[in-house]
Amino acid sequence: MMHSSTDQSAHLLTSFSEGVLTITLNRPERRNALSPSMHDLFIRALTEAADDSDVGVVILTGSGGAFCAGGDVARMAGSGQDPLTFEQKAANLRSRNRVTELLHEMPKPTIAMISGAAAGAGLSLAMACDMRIADTQSKFTTAFIKVGLPGDFGGHYFLPRLVGAAKARELYLTSPILTGQQALDIGLINQLVEPDELYPTVTALAKKFAEGPRTAIGHMKANLNYALGASLSDMLDHEAVRHVRCTETTDHKEATQAYVEKRAPRFGQNKQ
Repeated sequence: MMHSSTDQSAHLLTSFSEGVLTITLNRPERRNALSPSMHDLFIRALTEAADDSDVGVVILTGSGGAFCAGGDVARMAGSGQDPLTFEQKAANLRSRNRVTELLHEMPKPTIAMISGAAAGAGLSLAMACDMRIADTQSKFTTAFIKVGLPGDFGGHYFLPRLVGAAKARELYLTSPILTGQQALDIGLINQLVEPDELYPTVTALAKKFAEGPRTAIGHMKANLNYALGASLSDMLDHEAVRHVRCTETTDHKEATQAYVEKRAPRFGQNKQ
C-alpha cells in the first residue's frame, strides 16, 4: 500500500483514498514542466500503482493552475555541453518515456484532470491516459515545433487516434493553442466542466471505477489497447479468452445475482 506524500518541495506528490491514487505534478513555478527528479518519482509511483491491488484507478493532475507545460525549456537553454553520447541521450529519453507506457498499459483506468496548460510532453501525458477531463481554463498545444523539436512521450501515437490523421498533422505542424471547448469539439478531451466542477467530477468518476469490477475493467482496457494494432480475427481470439476469464470472477457472479435480486452489485468483495 503506497503512502501519501507530504513533502511540498517534492516535484511529484501522491495521495490515496478509497482506491483512488492521485498523482500531482508539482513544479507550479514552471507550470509543472518535467524535471529529472520528477521523472524518477513518476515512474516509481506508476510502477507501484500498477502492481498495487489496493489501487483501482489513477488520477494525474498538476498543481498551481497548470497541468503540465512539457519539457523545461529554460533548463534546455542552460544545459550547455552535455557529456553524454547521442546513444546515451536517446536511451535516457526512452527510459523517461516509460511513464507514457505505464499510464496507457497499466490494468487500471487512468484519468487526466486538466486545468491550465497541457503542452508538449504534458499534452502527450494527458493523451496517454484513458480519459481526459478538463475545465474551461484549460489550454492545449503540441508546442514542439516552436522549440525546433519533433516531439516525444508518445504524442504521435495518441493524437492521430484521438482526433484523426489530418487534424493531428495540423496540430503538430502549426501548433495552435486550443481552448478547452476546441479540444472537446475535436475529441481531444472527453468532458469539459467549469473550474469548480473539475475536482468533484473527476473524483466521482474515479470512485465509480474504483468500486467497479476491477478484473473486468483491466481486461477491457487490455482489449482496447490490443485492438489498436490487431486484425479482427486476432481481436476475437483475445476477446474470447478475456471474456471467459471474467465469467469465473466473483464480481461477475455477484453482478448476475444482483441483477436477479434487482439490487446494485457490490463489487470487490473478494480478490479476483
